[in-house]
Amino acid sequence: MNDFWSGVGVDLHLEPDPGGGRRVGLERALRDAVRDGRLAPGTRLPATRRLATELGVSRGTAKAAYDQLVAEGYLTAQQGSGTQVARLPSVDAEAPGAAARARVPRFDLRPGSPDVGMFPAAAWLRSLRRAIATAPSLAYDYGDPRGRIELRTALSGYLGRARGVIAPPERIVITSGYVQGLALLTRVLDAAAVRGVAEVAMEDPGLPFHREVVRHNGGRVVPVRVDERGARAEDLGDAAAVVVTPAHQYPTGVTLHPERRRALTDWARARGGLIVEDDYDGEFRYDRQPVGALQGMAPGQVVYLGTASKTLGPALRLGWMVLPPHLVDAVADAKLHSDHHTETIGQLALAELIDSHAYDRHVRACRLRYRRRRDQLLGRLGAHANVYGIAAGLHALVEVTDEETVLARSEREGLAVGRLGEHWHAAGEDGDGPAGRPQGLVVGYGTPRERVYPEALEALGRVLEGA
Repeated sequence: MNDFWSGVGVDLHLEPDPGGGRRVGLERALRDAVRDGRLAPGTRLPATRRLATELGVSRGTAKAAYDQLVAEGYLTAQQGSGTQVARLPSVDAEAPGAAARARVPRFDLRPGSPDVGMFPAAAWLRSLRRAIATAPSLAYDYGDPRGRIELRTALSGYLGRARGVIAPPERIVITSGYVQGLALLTRVLDAAAVRGVAEVAMEDPGLPFHREVVRHNGGRVVPVRVDERGARAEDLGDAAAVVVTPAHQYPTGVTLHPERRRALTDWARARGGLIVEDDYDGEFRYDRQPVGALQGMAPGQVVYLGTASKTLGPALRLGWMVLPPHLVDAVADAKLHSDHHTETIGQLALAELIDSHAYDRHVRACRLRYRRRRDQLLGRLGAHANVYGIAAGLHALVEVTDEETVLARSEREGLAVGRLGEHWHAAGEDGDGPAGRPQGLVVGYGTPRERVYPEALEALGRVLEGA
């Protein structure tokens, strides 16, 4: 079929594959045209009525195909602008593995991102308007490196009642996210290190990028093993600090056992060590009340780090540190010399969102949606796999016997998932963990969009059933 694009300025030969039905065949043909570059980024596509007429299909079939590809990220649709080809991330064609990375997955179940389609745009706009209407003129000038007092005060109340954090406003520093908080803290620890370098213990397995953040800011990373009870305090030795994810360990999903909590705080008091608590998804617990933050047990030994990235969206770049009194000035000075202060208007809007309780309502709505997604995951996998870390958070760990085989099958299904192997400290160049370590898939609940999620689970089920 030729030339049906001529009415919008381009010509394209498109032959929908009849296999699997008209809608699936049209989706595949359009997806392939985007992937191989025959449809360039920014190309405006014909209206669904025109497309349906040219192809001899129903308008509903054409619209369903467009909607699917919009959900997958191949197309964008805006009222008044029509449907266009999305601008996919560019990849150096000569880089190792470039071809594999260039293929945008049909289904994305990788962890790390929330459902950004749930961003409370209307509530945020109301809060933004109120914030701007009531902000003093000095709010638009350079500010306190610790952040706006309005947000620090709002967070003080919210963290106390929702997470059990002892958080006086004067001990809170606002950051542009968790990564900046971890980087600032590492610099402060490194500057104070007696032997010239701060030794920071980090969970094994854990997120490799966070280890790189510590190294890039002068710290030396040492592993602390994680088992079915969480991080093992007996592995800490002479580390200056330990970074942990107590509410929902990443990536295993383990909740830190009460005995381990006590062991960590005992270690910190006895050795003068510091516990860095990454509470990245602590609000999302599904089968009982959220586990309170570790910081509440030892506010003088714990730095609490949280962000709006999982509750609202990473684009806001808003995070917070609750610090022991002896670290506030040093971290505030490091923040001053890093970027002076985090942008102000978003801070004021978030303070309004929290004070109006719209933030609480949004978190509750997200919790219900993610719990439904968790339940769908368990329902689909059934007896086909062992699934761990399901009581909380935005991801689960699915046990497999051979990651490489399962990942190859996933790629053929157009499915992207995380892999446990790349999270071990001793991972080799190929990403495999040490011999004998468990293998698994790290599956996120946040993406893809709601209507695509059941299809993504079907793809995951087929992958695991055939492994």
